[in-house]
Amino acid sequence: MAKTLNVVLCWHMHQPYYREGLSGAYHLPWVYLHGIKDYSDMAAHLERHPKMRAVVNFAPVLLEQLDDYAHQLERLLKHGTPTQDRMLNLLAGVEPVPTDLDGRLRVVQDCQRCHAPRMIDPYPPFRALLDMIGATDAGDGAASGLHWHLGYLSEQYFLDLLTWYHLAWLGHSLRALPLVQRLMVEERDFSEADRRELLRLIQHCMAGLIPRYRALAERGQVELSMTPYGHPILPLLNDFANMRDALPDAPAPEATAYPGGAERAQWHLQRGIEVFEHYFGRRPSGVWLSEGGVSEDALAQLDEFGFTWTASGEGVWRHSCIKSGASEEDIQTKRTLFAPAQVDGFKPRVFFRDDGLSDLIGFKYSDWHADDAIGDFVHHLENIATYLGKEAKHHVVSIILDGENAWEYYPDNGHHFLEGLYGALSRHRTLDVSTFAEQAEAATSQPMKQLAAGSWVYGSFSTWIGSEDKNRGWDYLVAAKRAYDHAVMNNDLDAEALALATRQLAVCEGSDWFWWFGDYNPASSVSDFEQLYRTQLRELYRLIGVAAPSELDQTLSTGGGWADNAGTMRRNVG
Repeated sequence: MAKTLNVVLCWHMHQPYYREGLSGAYHLPWVYLHGIKDYSDMAAHLERHPKMRAVVNFAPVLLEQLDDYAHQLERLLKHGTPTQDRMLNLLAGVEPVPTDLDGRLRVVQDCQRCHAPRMIDPYPPFRALLDMIGATDAGDGAASGLHWHLGYLSEQYFLDLLTWYHLAWLGHSLRALPLVQRLMVEERDFSEADRRELLRLIQHCMAGLIPRYRALAERGQVELSMTPYGHPILPLLNDFANMRDALPDAPAPEATAYPGGAERAQWHLQRGIEVFEHYFGRRPSGVWLSEGGVSEDALAQLDEFGFTWTASGEGVWRHSCIKSGASEEDIQTKRTLFAPAQVDGFKPRVFFRDDGLSDLIGFKYSDWHADDAIGDFVHHLENIATYLGKEAKHHVVSIILDGENAWEYYPDNGHHFLEGLYGALSRHRTLDVSTFAEQAEAATSQPMKQLAAGSWVYGSFSTWIGSEDKNRGWDYLVAAKRAYDHAVMNNDLDAEALALATRQLAVCEGSDWFWWFGDYNPASSVSDFEQLYRTQLRELYRLIGVAAPSELDQTLSTGGGWADNAGTMRRNVG
C-alpha cells in the first residue's frame, strides 16, 4: 500500500548560554548532563532505526558549549586541568569536597537536581545516601534539619553521592555499558580510578555527539536545522509591536523599541549559519526560529538568507487564519494546519506544529505504558490520514517539541517509548516519515494572506514580554545596547574588544532570561537565571568600559510558582 500521509518529527535541541561571560565558569551543568543523557540517547535511537527519518534542530550556542565541554574534559583527563564546571571538578577530585556546612549543603542540593521518581528512586543506593541524612526530594536540606550534621559526614560520602548523581544522569544507551553496570553493582566507596573511568566515559560521549548527528545527516536519515545564534526572539528584536497581534492590551517595556534590533536579528542569523557550517560542514535549509517566534519581518529576513522553511505553533496558525480572513469553518476543520503555508510575498514555507500530538509526547505519555502510548499516537495519525482522504499524500503532520526535557519524566529516559515509536513509524504502511526540507518542495502549499506574529507557546509572546518583570528585563537590555552602540559609534573599542562585546551582547539577547522572569515559575530556577542574566549584562558593560548601572545589583524577579516538566517546555493550553 502506498504511503498516504507525511509525518515530520522535529526535535529541538537547546540549552541557553550557561557560562558567566564568554569564558567564565558554568553557572549550571545542564549542557553536559543533557549531553550524556538525552542528546546521546536521541542519537542512539536514530542509529538503531536507520529507516526512521527526523529533523533535529540545534541552537548554535548549544553546539559551542557541547564542543567546549568535550575539550575541557579532555584537558582534565590528560593534564589534570580543572574544568569550569564545579560538579565535574568535584567528581574528578581536582576540587576538594567543601568542609564548610553551606558548601556541603549545596553539594547535597545540587545532587538532587533531577526528577526523583525516575532518576533517584529506581536506584536504592542513591536513594539510601539521601535518606540517611533526611534530604528531601526538593533538595531543601536546611528545611529538613540536615544542615547541622553535614560536617560529620566523610569525604567519601560526598564522592559517592556525586558519582551516583552522574550515573543517574547517564542515558539508557550509556547505562547498558559494562563500566556503568559494574559501578552500579559496586554501589559505594567509589575509588578515584572508578570516578576517572566515569569521567572518561562522559568525555567520550560529549566529544562524539556532534560527529554522530553529522553522520546521521550525511547519510540522509536526519535533516539538521538551526535557530539564530544566541536563541533570541527575532520578532521582538525587530519590533516590540510584534507582540500586539496576540497581546493588544498587554503592558510594554518603557523603551518603544530595541535599538538596531533588525540588524542584530540579521547578525544572529549570519553567526548561526557560520557556527552550523563549522560543525556540520553544510548550510541548513531551514530555521526553527527561537521558540517558534515568527512574524512577517522575521520571515523576510529568512527570505534574504535563502532559507526554504521555518515553523511555528498551532496558535500562530489559528491567528494567521483569522488575520487572513479564513472562515470559522475552515479553521475548525484544521485541514490547512497539515500543509506548509505560502505567505503572500515570501518564499520560505511555514509549517505549523500539531500542538495536541506534540504535547501528548511532551506531557502526557510519560505516565502511560509505552505500548499504549505508541498505539494511541499512531491511531491519531491514522485518523488524520482517514480524515484527509485521497489528499493526505499532499499533506504533512508536524510534530515539534524539545528533544531533551520530556525524557526525565519517562521510565528509562523514554527508551521504551522512543524505540517502539520509531519502529512503528518507520514500518507503517501508510505513514511516511519525512523532513521539512523535503516537504517544503513536495507538499502542496496553502496560500496565506498574512502571517500573525507569535510563538509556539499560546501563539503569543507572553512568555517573554508583556508583564512587569519581563518588561524590566527588556529595559535593562535596551540600556545596555544603547551603551554598546555609543561605545561603537565613538570607536572606543579595538577590533578584538568589539568582537568580544558583540558576542557578549548576543548572549544577553537570548530568550531564556525572559522566559524565567515571572511569579509563575519556580523560585529556585528564577533565581538561577535572573542572577546569571544580571551577570551577563554586567560583563557586557565591563567589556565596553562602562560602569554597570546600580539596578543590576538588585534582584530582578523572584518567582514562586511551578513549571511543567521543570525545563524549557510549556504546555499549550488556552
